[in-house]
Amino acid sequence: MARHELEELVDGEVLAPGATGYDAARKVWNARFDRRPDVAVRCTSAADVAATVRWARANDEQLSVKGGGQSYAGHTVADGGVLLDLSGMSGIKVHAEDRLARVEAGATWAQIDSATQHHGLATTGPTASSVGVAGSVLGGGTGWLSRCFGNAVDNLVAVDVVTADGEQVRASADEERELFWGMRGAGANLGIATSFELRLHEVGPQVLAGQIVYPFDDAEGVLRAYRSFMADAPDDLQCLAFTFRAPPIEPFPERFHGQPVLDLIVFHLDPGADDVVAPLQELGEPLLDAVGPMTYVDAQQAFDPNLPAGQRYYSQAHDVAELSGAAIDDFAAHVRTMRGALTAAYLEPKGGAVARVPGASTALGGRGAAASFHIIAGWTDQAEDDDVMAWAHGFNDAMAVHGTGGVYVNLIAEDEDDRVLSAFSDSTRVQALKARWDPQNHLRANHNVLPA
Repeated sequence: MARHELEELVDGEVLAPGATGYDAARKVWNARFDRRPDVAVRCTSAADVAATVRWARANDEQLSVKGGGQSYAGHTVADGGVLLDLSGMSGIKVHAEDRLARVEAGATWAQIDSATQHHGLATTGPTASSVGVAGSVLGGGTGWLSRCFGNAVDNLVAVDVVTADGEQVRASADEERELFWGMRGAGANLGIATSFELRLHEVGPQVLAGQIVYPFDDAEGVLRAYRSFMADAPDDLQCLAFTFRAPPIEPFPERFHGQPVLDLIVFHLDPGADDVVAPLQELGEPLLDAVGPMTYVDAQQAFDPNLPAGQRYYSQAHDVAELSGAAIDDFAAHVRTMRGALTAAYLEPKGGAVARVPGASTALGGRGAAASFHIIAGWTDQAEDDDVMAWAHGFNDAMAVHGTGGVYVNLIAEDEDDRVLSAFSDSTRVQALKARWDPQNHLRANHNVLPA
């Protein structure tokens, strides 16, 4: 590899193994993956990205792309080839008068939230602020604001893209419209996004948010009542049915320590909407009721500590057709056999603004699902890999019978390539776009779509 040629083409650092900064560039959030590219380029601009792509193509080198945040499947860094590290490209410009934000691909949602809340604005981002903007937006981008304002892709106005040929293009409703369709749900396969223009909405600074934690003894009954409540819930309210092991701290009595609990995580745009949330606080005897006004930024960051970097993670997920009694029973039964000290599983209701967007308007699929089911299996010791992952597979298989057949692409595991096409509203259209924009499949370090 003629690395010196690449150094002359880019402004960013070009790091070989052993160089200062190389290990930081290749390090990923999920400790199950420890990959070593031949060279890492810490890009400073879209021009750096384009030059690196052209150089890699000319030298027949594999590409991988790392943004600002997480990847359950670890695709962001590959063994060998050239890593484009975009984490240094994190600039954000808020145009408050137009309610737009221009965000570079290396930014995290914590950075976006901070910048936009300075103006009393926000856009849909994930429920953990440590997640990077690029991966979440290109895959779809669900979050607390989805039922209010749609997913991240529904608020994407334009995206700047470096193609697999190393060309720079802009995709929007007026420019490269078909590419814009595909970038909203299947983007990682079609180009390397370098910046995003996102629509903003009036949010905060105060919202109503927090946790209502119930013992798991009557999880089935509480989840049935929760299902009925969410069926008629307003768009301004979102509530995830979350499960995790109770930590050995107050307010959890000792007998619950290390045992699964049921956590209804509440978010409402109106900080004074106590009466709307009250029924969720009366489904039993909570171990913890910590719902109240807080800043939007605090609500966005509340669960960041639950996903610490450097641990071992495995993701399994389905779009759920109906949150039926049988689905609830299967969910509760498998949670009771939970493996992994950091493991969580949850149900995320759909509906609201997301469901009102025509299904074929973006590549993102699953808009008609009742809920998303997701296992975040988490543990620390490599010796537990087989046990924890086998449990996750069993749980996922049990929930598959309640699924639509679809899945949110960002939640697919690294060993589930056969499920990728099920994540899209029109897989044939996505494959045709792949053949148009990346016929040689140079952009394959992702949940890969083969060209038609």
